[in-house]
This record gives sequence, structure tokens and C-alpha cells, in this order.
Amino acid sequence: MKIILFKPEIPQNTGNIIRTCCVTNSNLSIVTPSSFSFSQRQLKRASLDYLKFEIEKIDDLEKYLENKDNFYFFSSKAKQLYTEVDYNKDSILIFGNETSGLPDVFFKKYSDKFVTIPMKENERCLNLSNSVSIGLYEALRQNNFSF
Repeated sequence: MKIILFKPEIPQNTGNIIRTCCVTNSNLSIVTPSSFSFSQRQLKRASLDYLKFEIEKIDDLEKYLENKDNFYFFSSKAKQLYTEVDYNKDSILIFGNETSGLPDVFFKKYSDKFVTIPMKENERCLNLSNSVSIGLYEALRQNNFSF
């Protein structure tokens, strides 16, 4: 599995996601720029000793996705539930940043690739690291937790 974070803003969330990716043997990519340095104390503290984990940097997500098919955007604005998708071991799960989510250009181009995690109406969204965990573990469950 691969997790892609679109320009993350909160180092503690990214640190938690690094830990989740490490313990599930999942790859992590970050669309740059992020709003923090990977040397920041908060990121190191949240990720503990997992910061040695290799993180791919992506400069242009649209270009990166050009020849790929098995990817899904997670968004509170989507209609399809994240549990209604068939994930495989090579699935790519893409998450927007903490304050603005994903740019509209992706929804316009890939609306059929958007999924949502259900929650109470009129609430903004779940915490990013929690959303990654929920989505990733559903994808792993569908693949018999093969790490």
C-alpha cells in the first residue's frame, strides 16, 4: 500500500502517519511543499525513531498519477464510502492537508476516485492521521493484512 499526503501542514499528524506506515509496511509519499521541515522537533517527537523511514517526495501529483489507475482520494466531500472500494496490495490512498483538503482540480478530473469516511452531519472532518489509519486498515483488511 502507499499513502500520499498532499502538502501536509501539521508535523504531529505526519509523524503519526509515518509510524502507521512503518508498522504496516506501507510506503509514504508527500506532495511538496509541506509547511514544515522534517527536522522540526515536533515531527521527530511524534514519529519517534521512525523518521529514518524513507519518504518519497512528489513535486506534481497530477503528473505522478498520469499512468496509474489504482488510487483513491479521501475527502469529506465525496459520496462513495471508503468501504465500497476494492483495494489491492498496490493501492494508493491520497489525503488532503489539514486545513483545505485537496484542490478542486482533482475532484473535477477524478470524481469517480473519491471516497469518504462517514461521520455526523455538519461536522468538518476527522483528524488527518486518524483518517489515514481508518482508510489504510480497511485496505489492509481487504488484503488479509498482508504486510
